[in-house]
Amino acid sequence: MLKVLIILQTFLFYPKCFSYTLNSYAAFYHKLMNNFRYFHTFIRIFIKNTKDIYMKYKTIIFALCVWMAGTLSAQSVYPGQFAGKMKLNTVAPVKAESFDLRDVRLLPSRFRDNMLRDSVWMTSIDVNRLIHSFRTNAGIWAGCEGGYMTVKKYGGWESLDCELRGHTTGHLLSAYGLMYAATGSEIFKLKGDSIVTELGKVQDTLGNGYLSAFPEELINRNIKGQSVWAPWYTLHKLFSGLIDQYLYADNAQALAVVTKMGDWAYDKLKPLSEETRRRMIRNEFGGINESFYNLYAVTGDERYRWLAHFFYHNDVIDPLKGQNDDLGTKHTNTFIPKVLAEARNYELTGDKDSKALSDFFWHTMIDHHTFAPGCSSQKEHYFDTKRFSHFLNGYTGETCCTYNMLKLSRHLFCWQPDARIADYYERALYNHILGQQDPQTGMVCYFLPLLSGAHKVYSTKENSFWCCVGSGFENHAKYGEGIYYRSAAGIYINLFIPSVVRWKEKGITLKQETAFPAGEATVLTVEADRPVRTTVYLRYPSWSEKVTVRVNGKKVQVKQKPGSYIALNRLWQNGDRIEAAYPMRVHLETTPDNPQKGALLYGPLVLAGERGTEGMQAPAPFSNPELYNDYYTYDYHIPAGLKTTMAIDRKHPVRVLQRVGKELKFTTEQGDVLRPLYDMHHQRYVVYWDLKDK
Repeated sequence: MLKVLIILQTFLFYPKCFSYTLNSYAAFYHKLMNNFRYFHTFIRIFIKNTKDIYMKYKTIIFALCVWMAGTLSAQSVYPGQFAGKMKLNTVAPVKAESFDLRDVRLLPSRFRDNMLRDSVWMTSIDVNRLIHSFRTNAGIWAGCEGGYMTVKKYGGWESLDCELRGHTTGHLLSAYGLMYAATGSEIFKLKGDSIVTELGKVQDTLGNGYLSAFPEELINRNIKGQSVWAPWYTLHKLFSGLIDQYLYADNAQALAVVTKMGDWAYDKLKPLSEETRRRMIRNEFGGINESFYNLYAVTGDERYRWLAHFFYHNDVIDPLKGQNDDLGTKHTNTFIPKVLAEARNYELTGDKDSKALSDFFWHTMIDHHTFAPGCSSQKEHYFDTKRFSHFLNGYTGETCCTYNMLKLSRHLFCWQPDARIADYYERALYNHILGQQDPQTGMVCYFLPLLSGAHKVYSTKENSFWCCVGSGFENHAKYGEGIYYRSAAGIYINLFIPSVVRWKEKGITLKQETAFPAGEATVLTVEADRPVRTTVYLRYPSWSEKVTVRVNGKKVQVKQKPGSYIALNRLWQNGDRIEAAYPMRVHLETTPDNPQKGALLYGPLVLAGERGTEGMQAPAPFSNPELYNDYYTYDYHIPAGLKTTMAIDRKHPVRVLQRVGKELKFTTEQGDVLRPLYDMHHQRYVVYWDLKDK
């Protein structure tokens, strides 16, 4: 089906080739997903609408068709990746390494469906419209009368008068690189290449290495301590996106452009006093220091390491070094990227303080600041965890926070493979990231509201471009990242997602087939170039018990406990088969301050109660582009008397629910219908119930 989608993407990439709107296309896409016979209908429409332009695009169409005839073969850098592209590799001791994303392919599943929808939106974005603000800033010709009538402007955070304009371009550079690595489809490389080419022209025009969609004066305002909306935050996205284009998509020009940006930054910041430095970094700067560490690793240039140290935020990081877990009411997603930079510092230099504070922060977040779905923050900030239940509002769970916590989790897992880290990763991935995307339109959410009776609020296609839209482009392109890890001793199976991984060094390919989480079993089939002795580490999740494992039909005795790994060491041969069944159970998770507020989970899945659409007023469930950042003040119009109570047997919460058939649908005696939170769309829901003891 991905091959069919690439045909569709061709017309999104060249929109004049196809007269239908994106909504019409989306309808065809969903029909294609459900019934292949609609493919022929699409082909007939294609022929009808493209006869006159076939000759113009025949080379591109031919190239894509040749590719189709074969088999489908934000950025952070993790230990074990990008061999041959790094001047400086990890020096800190690690016990596991990441696979390159290109070594993993998703098989049909809900995850791949999300990835396909993401790719539709990504390829529909017009490069000329996207970089119009860059051209305008540099004074480059963008169309008649400066593009006034010839370039339709994007809105939201990409508006020409928004000080964060250009951040989406950085995210998309990363996302195109990730999608190219994840699928092998040339269309994503073409999109990324075209953006990099045009950004190079903008940089050459500006003349000093600086590159942005806004004037350098915004940087000057930041240095002076004047009010400005986070210019280094936006530059971080560009730095990361260009680095990703080099690492994931082999774009050498991207590396040349980003090193010129790094040179500009060094010349700009090197003369500043310590007082000025401390004043300017009070302004949000995202993970710019992580990008400088990565640029340092790629080039070996010490100036970029100096830049990474320049953005060391003493007021944030020093308390973590002292094991101070009071995060106050700081801005959560300003905080997490600064710790990510420390994680990279540890990996590149072996700095033990950076390792210790990263580990301490992760555990502080998971133990005290994380809601049942794996998300954190309310209205983007930390809150008093002693009053945890008081912050279950309509503005919980900024998606960017989860995006960054998953990145930090991957670093920590490489240092010390721990099933608890994998447990968190799985919970946040399924309940938050997978459910961020609207299956009908591909749009994404800023927050994951936990207010009873609220609903998810989705972005619009052309007038949102929030930070969580940008990270959302990346989220759904990189599902292959956290499924498998490798070490000298063996391979870790962390997630139960249908996929194939190629372990080149060992000459082994593992194919994982599973209906999880609807089913409890997963099957791994070995393809080996030759017999290889190694260990397969099957994750034994904390939410399961009495796991059964068979190798080639023979039952294996499982001595490990939940929250660990089942080690299968043998001489693996071509055709070997591992079968594992993970019984799932219903359990209750209450808020730390109020045992009468609780969420029900089935295995790692948070279950949400359906509450219908009463009172939802258009344009709900979508954001209203006519209102200023309405996601932050959204009025959910929750009906009076909406039912939020549930009678519960705390010792045996499973008795409350009855599963309906084989789908993930549950009912209660009181008439509630519960489904996984990731499947709760276009209606109200309840996650945290007001509990009444049965």
